[in-house]
Amino acid sequence: MDERRIARELRALKLYAALSTSVLLVLALTAFRRAQPTKFTEIDVERINVVEPDGKLRMVISNRPRSIGPIYKGKPFGYPGGGRPGIIFFNDEGTENGGLGFSGSRGADGRYRASSQLAFDQYESDQILYLSYDDRNGTRRTGLTVADRAEANIFDLVQARDSLQKLPNGPARDSALAKLMAPRNGVPLAATRVFLGRDPEKAAVVNLSDAQGRARLRLVVDSLGRARVEFLDAAGKVTYSLPDSARR
Repeated sequence: MDERRIARELRALKLYAALSTSVLLVLALTAFRRAQPTKFTEIDVERINVVEPDGKLRMVISNRPRSIGPIYKGKPFGYPGGGRPGIIFFNDEGTENGGLGFSGSRGADGRYRASSQLAFDQYESDQILYLSYDDRNGTRRTGLTVADRAEANIFDLVQARDSLQKLPNGPARDSALAKLMAPRNGVPLAATRVFLGRDPEKAAVVNLSDAQGRARLRLVVDSLGRARVEFLDAAGKVTYSLPDSARR
């Protein structure tokens, strides 16, 4: 009796061991397979979200309808999505901090508009470094821009602006909006400091501007190949130029 019971228990143990081994082997193979990257020869997709382990966005690639609106620390603000095809970058806090956008189309009247821009934002603000191309039916401006921005939180600024825009039209509303967008301690909210590129007049230019965004030194090679250096005053008047060195 004891020998038969012992034999049955041994058979049960052998069966349990075999089943356990099989299950462990399947799990190990599955885990190994899941750890391998998936390879695609070609993929059609409308949007890709690249996220951190905690779910914070780091990059969004999308078409126009599924494009994302502005995000500040994971919270949407400003205008809705649906108008920015391309790539949007996000910082460690889940706040938008730049991107790559592009567009181009011809209207029913035969005229076209095309643009592309790679931009990088100031912390908790808007773009301060960008490479751009803008073409309005052949009138083109292409180049690299470096800008200054006031230490103004973009989320707070947009929330205040949107709140003021809900007021009835009139002098009080206009005055409040003008005050909101006015310089802080003499510093404008945004000022272009450097532009290097090609302007709509087909000239190759380097513009160096002061803290108010006023061009003060300009290097130009115009569409006819003539080169000059211009010094300007705060009103934009050329006060000295080369090669003629004439004061004006």
